[in-house]
Amino acid sequence: MAGPSPPVAGSRRIDRRGPPTLADMTTSSTHPAVGPVTAIAAADPADVAAQLRIAPDDIVVVDTRSPEAFAAAHVPGAVNLPHASIDAAALAGLPAHALLITYCWGPACNAATKGAAHIAALGRPVKEMIGGINGWEAEGYPLERGG
Repeated sequence: MAGPSPPVAGSRRIDRRGPPTLADMTTSSTHPAVGPVTAIAAADPADVAAQLRIAPDDIVVVDTRSPEAFAAAHVPGAVNLPHASIDAAALAGLPAHALLITYCWGPACNAATKGAAHIAALGRPVKEMIGGINGWEAEGYPLERGG
């Protein structure tokens, strides 16, 4: 029987004395042809809602849709950073220690993936919320209106 697999380079070990947090699930590695590669890990709406309850100061939820879509409805407490506008200056106002969670409309929208890629390229920890705002609402979590 094989023992536990070694951790991925750059990943954090999960403290087995307590439940893992979203930040425990980041992976990165080095590809021989392209250098450092960070896989954008996913978090489902239940993971995000739990983290917002348990340690809200440890994450920032980032809505990568347009300002108009954000104003119509968004995850409570989310900040609006349309994916094309994400750069170092846009991230400067967000807590440096926080895990950033991106989302967009849902599975057919790739703005969250693009936003997460920009954030990862800037060296910040990031995850993408699978299902987007549609998944959040479908799981029964509330939406905030206005912006």
